Amino acid sequence: MRILVVDDHALFREGLKFLLRDLDDELAISEAADCRQAVAQQGQAFDLILLDLHMPGVEGLDALDGLRGAFEGTRIVVLSAEEDPRQVRRAIDSGAAGFIPKASTPEVLLHALRLILAGGIYLPPMALRGLPDAPEPIPSSPASPDRVVEALSGRQLDVLNKAVLGKPNKVIARELGISEATVKAHLSAAFRVLGVRNRTEAVYTAARLGLRIGRA
Repeated sequence: MRILVVDDHALFREGLKFLLRDLDDELAISEAADCRQAVAQQGQAFDLILLDLHMPGVEGLDALDGLRGAFEGTRIVVLSAEEDPRQVRRAIDSGAAGFIPKASTPEVLLHALRLILAGGIYLPPMALRGLPDAPEPIPSSPASPDRVVEALSGRQLDVLNKAVLGKPNKVIARELGISEATVKAHLSAAFRVLGVRNRTEAVYTAARLGLRIGRA
């Protein structure tokens, strides 16, 4: 397993490296102090990228967008001191595969990363309580993940999985060898089963259900 840690605080990176060893005995960890150093490692393959949103130079959602473009097939997890549910939602809107507050305990961090590595979604409890200032509430979830899996075809699950991982329609179409119109049709069917309107709500619903659709 290979993980890239992108954070401008060397002391935090060292502490995080120590904790991450519990994920895998043969874990390889690379580091970057900013987005530029991270993108410079573009030729390497990582299982996860752990990204702080507030760093010198390119930061915030611009950093997330930049790393998603540079590491197209890699799941990016935000590690941030931010705990505003609106910031969590913006990160998910921008394609993050999870959001872990830096105030989390080591146990929560490792649980969250194991869940993400298994194909799940992790959002902090305060984000799952919803956004009181949102114009419309997120629709209610289906009763169980089994219902979702049973109601969708294998190809619909494949498309939903890749969408939940933050991949754009054109990338999904290319990876599955189908048209973008077909991708949109499969997503529409999946969203109906989940009871959601868009990708962000699909991610939130998957997190609420503990749904593991599968790896990309």
